[in-house]
Amino acid sequence: MKRAFWLVPVAVIGGGLWWAVQIKNAPPEVRFTVAKTGPLVDTLVTNGKVEPAAYAAVRAERAGTLAKLRVEKGQTVGVGAVVAEIDNAEYQNAVEAAEARVAQVQAELNVQQSGGRASDLADIDGQLAKLALDRQQTEKELATVGRLIAKNAATKQEAQVLEDRLAQLQQQRNALQSRRAVLFTAADRSVLEARLREARTAVAAARDKQKQGVLRSPMAGVVYQVDPRAGAFLNPGDLVANIGRVDELLVKVFIDEPELGRVAPGMPAVITWDAMPGKQWEGRVEKMPLQIVTMGTRQVGEVSVRIPNDDKTLPPGANINAAIRSREAAQAVTIPKEALRRENGVQGVYVVAGNTVQWRAVKIGVTNITHAQVTEGVAAGDRVVLATDIVLKPGMAVGALAE
Repeated sequence: MKRAFWLVPVAVIGGGLWWAVQIKNAPPEVRFTVAKTGPLVDTLVTNGKVEPAAYAAVRAERAGTLAKLRVEKGQTVGVGAVVAEIDNAEYQNAVEAAEARVAQVQAELNVQQSGGRASDLADIDGQLAKLALDRQQTEKELATVGRLIAKNAATKQEAQVLEDRLAQLQQQRNALQSRRAVLFTAADRSVLEARLREARTAVAAARDKQKQGVLRSPMAGVVYQVDPRAGAFLNPGDLVANIGRVDELLVKVFIDEPELGRVAPGMPAVITWDAMPGKQWEGRVEKMPLQIVTMGTRQVGEVSVRIPNDDKTLPPGANINAAIRSREAAQAVTIPKEALRRENGVQGVYVVAGNTVQWRAVKIGVTNITHAQVTEGVAAGDRVVLATDIVLKPGMAVGALAE
C-alpha cells in the first residue's frame, strides 16, 4: 500500500516533464490572415484650407485713420460699393487751398488778358481821351489859322506853332499806347498760364488723395474677412477686407512631399468640415503644386481642389479634412500591409502551406492606409502570415493561429 502511494507523485512529475519537453519542441505559433478578393481604393487623407475661387483684397491706398467701416463679415456687396472711408479732413483742406490758388491765378490772368490792372488802364485811357480832345481842338485852330493866312490875316509862324503842338500831342499819344501795350506781354501770359496749370495740377492731386480715402469693392461678392476696426491707423497696403465669390471654392489641400506622386489632376476628392459633421463637399483635383513649402514640421505641396458651395455653408478660411481617391481596383487580391516584408532587397510575404511557411515574392498595386493589392505572388484564399517577432525561414514548421 505504501508502495502505491509513492508511485503517484512520480507519475505526476514524469507527466510534467513529458509535457515540458513537448512544449519546448512544439513549432512556434504565428498569426495569419486569408487573402481576399474585393474592391480596394487608395485614399489619401490629409488637411487643407478653404479659399474663394475668385477674390479681391481691399487695401489702404494711403496712410490715415479708418474713419468709417461700411461693411461687415458675410455682407454681399456689388462692384464699386464703399467698403471703408479713411479720414479726409487733411486732404479736404488741401483741395480747398488748391482750388483757391486756381481762382487767384485765373483772376490775375483775366486781368492781364484784358490789358492790365483796371486802375492802370483807366489812367492811360483817360489820358488818351484828353489827348484826343486836345488834338481835335488844335486841328480846329490850325484850320482857322490856315483860312486867316489865306486872307493875310494871320502869319505862317502861328500855323507852325499849332503844327508843333499837334506833333507833341501825337508823341504823347504814342507814349501812352506803348505804356498800355507793356502792361501785359506774351512772356507775362506764359508765366501766368504756367502758374495756372500748376495750380490745377495741385487740385487734381489733392482730389486724387481725397478719393484714395474712399475704399471701394473691385468686384461683386461676399465680404468674408474684415481686419481693422474704425479708429485704427492704416498704412499704405494694409488689408481692410477680402471680398470673393463663395458659391464656388478653391481648397488648398496640403499633401506631404513623399505622397505627391499618388495625386494627379482630375482625381476625385471629398471635403469635410469638423464644424458640420456628416456634411460633404465633392470636387476634383485641379492643379498640382509649383513648389514645396514648409508647414511646421512638414514639407508639403499645396494641391488645388475646386468644389461647389451653392448653399454657401462652407466659409472661406475654414480648416478642412480632405480625402483624395488616387487609385482604385475593382476586383483586387488584398492583404494587410503588415504582412509585407523585405528580405535581401525583395518584397514578399510568408504563406502558411500545411505546417510550414513558404516565402513568396510579390508585386504590389493599389494601396491604402491598411491594405495592399497583390498583383503577383499571392492568390485569394492563401494564408498570409502577419507581423511577428519570430524570425521565419522558408520551410520552417509553424503552428498557425487565424487572425
